[in-house]
Amino acid sequence: MSVTQQPVRSGATAPDRLGFVVFITAAAALGGFLFGYDSSVINGAVSGIQDRFGIGDGVTGLIVSSALLGSAVGAALAGRFADRYGRIRVMKVAAVLFAISAVGSMLPFAAWDLACWRVLGGAAIGIASVIAPTYIAEVAPTKYRGRLASFQQAAIVLGIAISQLVNWVLAESAGGDTRGHLLGLEAWQWMLGICVIPAVVYFVLSSMIPESPRYLISVERLDDARKVLREVEGEGVDTEERIAEIQGLIASDHQPRFKDLLGGRFGLLPIVWVGIGLSVFQQLVGINVIFYYSSILWQSVGIDQSSSLLISFSSSIINIVGTVIAILLVDRIGRKPLAVIGSVGMAASLAAAAWAFSSATGSGSDVKIPDLQGTVALVAANAFVLFFALSWGVVVWVMLGEMFPNRIRAAALSVAASAQWVANWLITVSFPSMSRWNLSATYAIYAAFAALSILFVARFMKETKGVRLEDMG
Repeated sequence: MSVTQQPVRSGATAPDRLGFVVFITAAAALGGFLFGYDSSVINGAVSGIQDRFGIGDGVTGLIVSSALLGSAVGAALAGRFADRYGRIRVMKVAAVLFAISAVGSMLPFAAWDLACWRVLGGAAIGIASVIAPTYIAEVAPTKYRGRLASFQQAAIVLGIAISQLVNWVLAESAGGDTRGHLLGLEAWQWMLGICVIPAVVYFVLSSMIPESPRYLISVERLDDARKVLREVEGEGVDTEERIAEIQGLIASDHQPRFKDLLGGRFGLLPIVWVGIGLSVFQQLVGINVIFYYSSILWQSVGIDQSSSLLISFSSSIINIVGTVIAILLVDRIGRKPLAVIGSVGMAASLAAAAWAFSSATGSGSDVKIPDLQGTVALVAANAFVLFFALSWGVVVWVMLGEMFPNRIRAAALSVAASAQWVANWLITVSFPSMSRWNLSATYAIYAAFAALSILFVARFMKETKGVRLEDMG
């Protein structure tokens, strides 16, 4: 799917239309909220699922990571469907999939059944990861595009935070136990099922916002396109000129193919390997272990369920703070310095966590960690989240959108994003077994990858701050 944005005069949008633009952007970004919510809500439910179905670490890892498999499929198909059926219809499909997955996950009759519903929800996550930023890019005026595009990332981290808050509230309401009962269901079931509420809101709001003018023009619905352009930019816009501009861009779009990425020393072009490296390192530091498993991680070192869920929520708030810092700094100090700062901070934080977890004693429900090491582990884990959020959490996506030459951008981004989903899956599916084997060593491995990312950035990453997309090469 092409997301090339049509040129818009910086002063084109009338002030009285800006509120409407913000509304439709926020409505589209609700897909990002569901992305963050549904991908991380499993965190609070893990221990309840394990107890309910009597499953071990391997099956737990498969259930938690199953959504990632659906995400890869959803992301791969979203662009094609959006070009064929329109952005709004695809948003509605994602909303329906989120709702069905929520209800199914709330009422599973077996572990494999739950995994299937999570795959369906993952497909919705994959669709949302593609369709929301695409739609926002196509309706946002150039003058405000950067700030409006940040709605998506802000919505994702907000969704993560709200999911952890909801998990804690539900567990507290059930007596501090994820298997406690509320209105005939266990707390962990409500955790997974309550996602149906924002899914319904997403569907309703998707029905209220206009279709992308780019899509309307691509399917020759010019009258509808004129109407949307006037709604977004005001009555003073020259719609005929704007339509001609967009038609010219559509006609000149190059649809890159995988073979365009070939030709380097190791098969792919060097710039594609750099994109893959950035995507993979972003996951190999273990960030999603915090978002998917932090509740059972803290329980594994002697912290009770309720407190572990509250810690997960606090980590999500720190994630929001770090993301805001990154948005403020990425255009000021540049992508590369921010990535190096993040890598150094993550390596130190993860190493400290590895040292703290090495002091854990006992097994099962009798695991204990000394007070000093427990404090260090908590501070280190939250510092890790902060350093990731203010650097790699934002920088990688900015880089992937900027670093590739125009002729291969879409195809190269697709390959890099696919590599990210695969790395995410590997870390997610392996953590339960690795942590059971040796939690300290597991975090030492993540720390090693963070240290290696410093060398990778220094050697291979080129600064893109202030460089026009047309000059990338």
